[in-house]
Amino acid sequence: MKSALKWFSMAAFSLLVSVAIAQVPEEVKTNDNDAFPDFTGGANKASKPTTTTTTTTQPQSRPATTQPATTQQQPGGTTQPKIEPVENNVDIPPDADAPLDGIVQRKLILDKQLLPWEPIREADILWSKRVWRVIDVREKINLPFIYPEMPFFTVLMKGIQQDTAIKAYKADNDKFWYKMSNQELQSILSHADTITQIDPTTYETKIKVVFNKINPDDIKRYRIKEDWYFDRQYSNLKVRILGIAPLKDVTNEAGEFMYEQPLFWIRYPDCREYLARHRAFIEGNDSNPMSWEDLFEQRRFSSYVWKESNVHNRRLQDYLQGIDLLLEGEKIKAEIFNYEHDLWSY
Repeated sequence: MKSALKWFSMAAFSLLVSVAIAQVPEEVKTNDNDAFPDFTGGANKASKPTTTTTTTTQPQSRPATTQPATTQQQPGGTTQPKIEPVENNVDIPPDADAPLDGIVQRKLILDKQLLPWEPIREADILWSKRVWRVIDVREKINLPFIYPEMPFFTVLMKGIQQDTAIKAYKADNDKFWYKMSNQELQSILSHADTITQIDPTTYETKIKVVFNKINPDDIKRYRIKEDWYFDRQYSNLKVRILGIAPLKDVTNEAGEFMYEQPLFWIRYPDCREYLARHRAFIEGNDSNPMSWEDLFEQRRFSSYVWKESNVHNRRLQDYLQGIDLLLEGEKIKAEIFNYEHDLWSY
């Protein structure tokens, strides 16, 4: 009797387990290429292969068009990818019939006549000193250099592209000996990235070359080369800026700062007329028609001395560091100021 009850209970348990398994729905399989799951039980799985998208970054020094195109195996044969160049960050001009944004048309800067520098003879220069300075745009007085609507770096780039008188010189020589070619300038100001994409309809591999321009926000400092001299004909101390070089921070893969790299040099006398036609934003009075040439000539910026002419041709940071570096820069400024002051007796 007990064995019959035991056999009957085991049979009932097996029947319940089989019924429960039969009621479990079949797992829905999805295809990675579809936006919706495949409810047909995977019947079209063979006709829609799974594809992946890879992104490779091309070095700046190598042109984008020289990168070899890689092929991927597809069902039914091998397809050759197509390269389509794409350029980002393109400046879009306003509409021709755009209304006036303001009360009047501001054109005092355009009508302004630039006064040339007065000629100077070598015999009139009683004393001179060459100084290299660094302008940090993150200081409060230097914020016009990073005005969002028109940063100073954008003004320089448009000047190189539009004005034939403005030339870019190689950054490793600040004596303006070697001009940069258009290819060298483009390799510095933009880099190419290749993006591999697959057409969801034809499953054809395409490689798109994207040119990313340099971000003006990455320019944190500017290097200035200038000459201070005493003119005995006018009996006063004068200064003339000779060149401007934007500096870019170079970081490693982890985003840590490594060093500072000058991009190129521009002769300031060549771009004075161009800078005189571009307005610099001055806080406090939006109607102030001050140009970038006025800002440099009036010395409306803050800077620190990076190097002075010396027999070793070395920078201050080569033998000083920390607070001593800044104090030495202030000492050089005081020497230049005191030279003119000590020429007179009171």
